[in-house]
Amino acid sequence: MAVSMPELLADLRAEGAELTAMIRTLDPAGWDLPTPAEGWAVRDQISHLAWFDDAATTAATDPECFRAALPALTARGDTAVDEIAVAARSLSPGQVLAWFRAARARSLDAFGKLDAKERLPWYGPDMSAASFVTARLMETWAHGQDVADALGIARVPTARLRHVAALGVRAMPYGFTVRGLAPPRDPVRVELTLPDGTPWTSGPEDAADLVRGPVLDFCLLVTQRCDLADTSLEVRGDTAGAWTAVAQAFAGPPGDGRPPGRARALA
Repeated sequence: MAVSMPELLADLRAEGAELTAMIRTLDPAGWDLPTPAEGWAVRDQISHLAWFDDAATTAATDPECFRAALPALTARGDTAVDEIAVAARSLSPGQVLAWFRAARARSLDAFGKLDAKERLPWYGPDMSAASFVTARLMETWAHGQDVADALGIARVPTARLRHVAALGVRAMPYGFTVRGLAPPRDPVRVELTLPDGTPWTSGPEDAADLVRGPVLDFCLLVTQRCDLADTSLEVRGDTAGAWTAVAQAFAGPPGDGRPPGRARALA
């Protein structure tokens, strides 16, 4: 289902506002609480988003500058994101929050000037502006989930998860190729239920392979915020099984995922 840029931007703004509401009154100890991402505290999740929001603004406003800086970052390999987080730990919580809010505002302003089909560079394949904004929403939601878990907050799922689900489906080949595997040719039918009970579907109705269940569980899986064993997803067929083992909605190297036990850890 086509989504307009104004709708995407409104949902990205809302996702950022929800995350900001979780952290704006935290005391210093709260900023240092560990999150489910090994070695990362709440502050690291927020500085990560701020840094990549600034990178996204550069990609949107000066793509050649972004491309010129890309080799230096990718040359640092899998440790780059951790190094970025460590470098930001010299900032106070107030400075990190101000950085995130300013970086998000800059990116929203830049995205608002783009045509939905305009191609932008990123750390994986180039993307349309619409997919680019969707990716920022996915990142905000996923890292926001890490923050919510650290703070013991049970977030109420919203219809914005449909964007994360759509990106997760489109990224199916990437989960294989980033691991040096050939993407499967067989289609997978995805049947999800949005928080208000509305059905969301993707893929041919007669596909032999199927992933079915709550949209929240699917989004947690494709952003690698939980193991398949901790979801109520129904997975049918070899292709669907292979996909759910490597699903990755975010760019970059293969993620490590999370070990089983999320549901028990949050109980």
